[in-house]
Amino acid sequence: MKNRIINILKSSPDFISGQEICSRLGVSRTAVWKHINILKEEGYVIESVSRKGYRLLQSPDLITREEIGKYLPDGIPGGEIYCYDSVDSTNEEAKRSAGYAPDRSVFVANQQTAGKGRRGRTWISPKGEDLFFSLLLRPDIPPESASMLTLVAAMAAAEVAKRYSRESCQIKWPNDIVLHNRKICGILTEMGAEMGEISYVIIGVGFNLNRMEFEEDIVSMATSIRKETGERITRAAFLADFLAEFMKRFEIFLREGDLSPFVKEYDSHLINVGKEVKIVSRQGTRIRTALGINEKGELRIQDELGREETVFTGEVSVRGLYGYV
Repeated sequence: MKNRIINILKSSPDFISGQEICSRLGVSRTAVWKHINILKEEGYVIESVSRKGYRLLQSPDLITREEIGKYLPDGIPGGEIYCYDSVDSTNEEAKRSAGYAPDRSVFVANQQTAGKGRRGRTWISPKGEDLFFSLLLRPDIPPESASMLTLVAAMAAAEVAKRYSRESCQIKWPNDIVLHNRKICGILTEMGAEMGEISYVIIGVGFNLNRMEFEEDIVSMATSIRKETGERITRAAFLADFLAEFMKRFEIFLREGDLSPFVKEYDSHLINVGKEVKIVSRQGTRIRTALGINEKGELRIQDELGREETVFTGEVSVRGLYGYV
């Protein structure tokens, strides 16, 4: 009922009388009044004026199945949207649900209490500001190809971030999204496999959208779209746009089996391409020039003598010579 009422209010450019709402829904004035109050408690700002009715002034930035669905008219093919006010980690929630949740399901939370980044790092997840979600996929691909999906997600993330910031957003190989040389998004891909076959792949995405303050130890390398542009982002709309961009590329990836259709697109976003980078591994640190990726998503690098080699995700950490990028 309340969703139908809010849709009526959103479609009305001015006040709409309580009687008109009652007539459309076939309910009493008391029922309408009751649900208007519930909507106000949820954060909707609704003006009530005697003999005029109701007018919606402001909607809260909700992460609900209904709100996301408004921006995804065709839904997620084969999947479901699971929304939570707070979870430890959307990746962990996706793992716990892998036994019953359909392929291409999305797990999104208003807050994470134990968000994870790469290499065991913690991803700080304040409530109500940013976007934390995971995709549960069951692709028919070899396990060794699963890491390529991280780069597929990175391209979708860079495209959507560019759309909302109206500025070029780059990728720090393999999967950090960078705006004005600071990180706005991280992606963590995890896989479950049995007998050499993929059971599931979970792609977790954390986007800094609206937060304005960052912890002292990351303030020099992290930012948000709102902090850089001054504009608040509607999280449900942003998520829907990401899903559309990701699924479009995902279908191409499944058809082709590798990243060959995306090499040019990915390299156009790669912040380190043509620049010297530090390759940090267990064997030590070496300086190389980043050239771009190959069809496997490996980073092509070149030494001072022009000799080329590749490194793959998980093997090394790639950093700028003088900082994060």
